[in-house]
Amino acid sequence: MKIIDKNQKLKLDSPLIETIKGLGIYALYFMGGFILSLGNVTGELKPFALSFVAVAKKWNCAFAALGAAIGYFIFGLDISSARYFCAIVAICAISLLCELIDAGGITPSLISAFLTCLLSGILINIKMSSPPTEYLLTLAESILALGGAYFYYKSINANFKQLRLKALPLSDITCITISVATLFLFFGQLTIGIIRPFVVLSTIAVLFAVRYGNEKWGVICALTFGFVLGIQDKESLVLCGAMGLSAMICSLFTSMAGLGVGLSYLAGISFFAIASTGEIGLSLFSNGILGVLLFLLFPSKICDKIEDLVCTNREVTPDGTLRQNLVLRLRFASSAMTAISDSVEQVRERVNAVSRKNNEALKASLSKEEYINREIISERTNQIRMVAGDQFNSIADMLGDLAIEFSEAEAFDDEAQQEIRQLLAQYEIFPRNVCAIIDKYGRMRVEILTDSSPSKLDNKALQEEIGKICNRYFDSGRITNFANDSMLSFTEKPNYILNFGFAQYSAEGKLCGDTVKIINDGKGHSVLIISDGMGKGSSAALDGAMGAGLISRLIHAGFGFDSALKIVNSALLIKSNDESLATLDIANIDLFTGKCEIFKAGAPSGFIIKNGNITKCELSSMPVGILRGIEFAKRTAILSPNDSIILMSDGITDLGDEWLNRIFSSLPYQPQECADYILSCALKDTENKKRDDMSIIYARLERN
Repeated sequence: MKIIDKNQKLKLDSPLIETIKGLGIYALYFMGGFILSLGNVTGELKPFALSFVAVAKKWNCAFAALGAAIGYFIFGLDISSARYFCAIVAICAISLLCELIDAGGITPSLISAFLTCLLSGILINIKMSSPPTEYLLTLAESILALGGAYFYYKSINANFKQLRLKALPLSDITCITISVATLFLFFGQLTIGIIRPFVVLSTIAVLFAVRYGNEKWGVICALTFGFVLGIQDKESLVLCGAMGLSAMICSLFTSMAGLGVGLSYLAGISFFAIASTGEIGLSLFSNGILGVLLFLLFPSKICDKIEDLVCTNREVTPDGTLRQNLVLRLRFASSAMTAISDSVEQVRERVNAVSRKNNEALKASLSKEEYINREIISERTNQIRMVAGDQFNSIADMLGDLAIEFSEAEAFDDEAQQEIRQLLAQYEIFPRNVCAIIDKYGRMRVEILTDSSPSKLDNKALQEEIGKICNRYFDSGRITNFANDSMLSFTEKPNYILNFGFAQYSAEGKLCGDTVKIINDGKGHSVLIISDGMGKGSSAALDGAMGAGLISRLIHAGFGFDSALKIVNSALLIKSNDESLATLDIANIDLFTGKCEIFKAGAPSGFIIKNGNITKCELSSMPVGILRGIEFAKRTAILSPNDSIILMSDGITDLGDEWLNRIFSSLPYQPQECADYILSCALKDTENKKRDDMSIIYARLERN
């Protein structure tokens, strides 16, 4: 018996599946061309099949053209059919030429649809000695073909992986709706007495769009279907206005569920039916009331599925955010930057090799001093090129971090955003943007962008009202000022708070070579940073301040620790010709869970005090500013209430473990007192000795 691997079987079957899929696509293009060629505008014009053929590519174009040609000739071989057939042949030729010269995009499709329709129509008018009005009608038909090509192109190239309508841009939704509606031009002509099935179906579609989508979708559907029905004959033009106005009216009654939507739509249709009078008015009212009845009789299970598809309420990203598409683009941009970095590195290696070779060739004609100077310049230039390549890689990592951050924003509370906007108006604050974001952990943060002065935003009552709207407890708002705008951010109050103290000593003058930063990233994390510049005094202070300042700003902006480290490392590498380096000691504490991430780049040991026991966190790593490719050494710990973490610069840790254990055994209770006590003991024990800069951060996790 022969054993067949399932994975291998899938691989063997995949060509067949691809073939069937390809044939299915060809069949769809054939049917599209065929159906569009049967539909007409004002009884005699049929431009939309030409538009469809113009936007199809390669073999799809051939099948669309075949379907359209059969459709045009199905009702007879007259001069009009011959005109459209000639236009199809011209479009296919233009499409083939564009493929050969690799001229893709929307422009060639629009031009071919417009020109072939216009020129073929003009030739027919010349042959038939048509009056000037016919030439104007030909121009109008050509413009219609141009518009149809645009809608079909946008629809075919839409991101159908986001076909859930709430993830598609409104422009794509509109183009898809119009494109689908034009497929029913032929069926719109069918009548059963005074009942027109397509009008009834259009009414049902509009009611569902208003009831389970929003007023924008309802009006788009109404105007689209009304337009398609109206261009078939003059008597149907009233449908466009009737359906559009009725959709706007019924959107005001969505709170009254399906019955309120249906009755209000019928009221709008009745107005136009009375105004139209006669058979047109009777047909309009009859089709409207039949559509409303069928809408109200739809099974609840089907309604629930439609609501799930197009619902735009609380747990849906609002129009314009397009989280998925943004994440996709950020990841693509990250990959592109990585590829650029690789290319720059390859070019750098080649340029460096050529430079070395030229120097060696000129060595005999140069003095020793000149040769050494050229080598130094060549090496320094090579280092700058290496750092430039690293910058592209760093940007790639930063874009990847942004993609992760946006992907974690699982939902946007649209309802809360609207209520917050109304609340702010009561305080005379008119924001440019309001976002209530719920991340993948169920935590919420509110961000308000406005040009109002900070004094208006710093209001305790405002914070409490926003908390009531969101049904959450928020921490005090944080105001970030930009050039002309202010950002007010509220984060959900975490389970814990970090009670901390810090102390510092400068070994040389007023400038300390250590820089201490304690920041809140706005997402429930406290970040402790100590950066120790090389040496003492102003030079060390500059390196330490640059290291801590840059990385704190990048973390605050939402970038990850690893990508932020690359930027800091590159900045220090190219800061000056002199050696420039700094250590980084970072603790990132999640105030919701107590998780503590420790990051070290050349930093000395840290300490965690947990249940009275002291744990040393010693990680081997390199400081930033020495070599390319520096990475953090990492460790993770879980802190419980009353556990503490201590970060210190090497001016203190160099005193030894025995000294530290003795000091830790007699620490006071309050974190600030602990930091002051450690520093005072260190100064006392190094009296009359050579001292280095000293810094301590002592932080204790406590219940909020």
